[in-house]
Amino acid sequence: MISVEDALFHLFDLVSPIGSEQVPLRRAAGRVLAQDVTATRTQPPFAASSMDGYALRRAEVEPDAMFKVIGEAAAGHRFEGTVKPGQAVRIFTGAPIPDGADFVVIQEDTTRRGDLLMLGHDIDGKDNIRPAGGDFKAGDVIKAPRILRPADIALLAAMNVADVSVHIMPQVAIIATGDELVQPGEDPGPDQIIASNSFGLAALLEQIGARCRMIPIARDTAGSLTQAFKIARTADLIITIGGASVGDHDLVAPVAAELGMEQSFYKVAMRPGKPLMAGRLRDVPMIGLPGNPVSAMVCGVIFVAPVIRKMLGLPAQAAPRTSMPLACDLPQGGPRAHYMRATLRDGAVLPEGNQDSSLLSVLAQADVLMVRPPHDAPREIGDMVDCILL
Repeated sequence: MISVEDALFHLFDLVSPIGSEQVPLRRAAGRVLAQDVTATRTQPPFAASSMDGYALRRAEVEPDAMFKVIGEAAAGHRFEGTVKPGQAVRIFTGAPIPDGADFVVIQEDTTRRGDLLMLGHDIDGKDNIRPAGGDFKAGDVIKAPRILRPADIALLAAMNVADVSVHIMPQVAIIATGDELVQPGEDPGPDQIIASNSFGLAALLEQIGARCRMIPIARDTAGSLTQAFKIARTADLIITIGGASVGDHDLVAPVAAELGMEQSFYKVAMRPGKPLMAGRLRDVPMIGLPGNPVSAMVCGVIFVAPVIRKMLGLPAQAAPRTSMPLACDLPQGGPRAHYMRATLRDGAVLPEGNQDSSLLSVLAQADVLMVRPPHDAPREIGDMVDCILL
């Protein structure tokens, strides 16, 4: 067995970003930016009013000062003249500041009769002007890679960027294996169960940015599994679920070997998820996940998701962890790293009592995976522990 860290190292070595494509900005949300983007304009492109009020000269601002209103400026419609001493321009939020003016008095601090404007007694010293380029300037750069959030899309649009280069979404083929499996909605026989792992894993990976294709269930025969591999060979990554152990019906490793798989590792010192394997099948990276539902999903979070992120051009990093206080005492840990399903109670982490790797209901209730390293010492309430958010 190898450590989780070593397994991740080998997995990262199997994959690389698969290229980029240009997409319209409207379709770029959630994608990973592949190339730096440079602003083509300055925002705002001119000094603009941040309030409704009157534009005038700062030097003339004093209590009860009087001005003649000579025009109006609105968003999209500037005042074309010049503000001279004793003059003011009615101005609205977003409008360009007229030439000659350098201060905006908010309308609440004024009294107006016809074209005569009088200032109040207590004028705030704030000029209420947004300077040109206060948001960004032409030539400013958004650096790649980054996942484009809604705020990033708004910023790119303001920069007058219509199309962006993003990393291509990797195509993932998911092969569930086993005579015991039927698809959701079908009628299982007395000795069969529903294939849940592939659906959960596809949801996890598509949430990150992959495109998943579920291959028909491979039965426990070399022929069925060989056919499934043939269907999946055009994918950027092949994921198998089940059949990766060493029993008489665990055929993934021997069939893959016959098809030319170069194995990188087999078995990881972790719980759940020990029977994990990976390698390259005819130039396509392949990861063989264990068949127990929780094991497959935990391995999806710990291994497959970071691999997908690297394929999307993001840094090759383990799943991010956060430190949280423990809500109960724990005995000495075992020889393998343990990823315990846990809930959050008043800001503290409470591991579920039953950590059986077949219990999807426990995983669905969990907020985090609490990580105990190999041979972890006994823990007490309040001890800080590493957690991976689910």
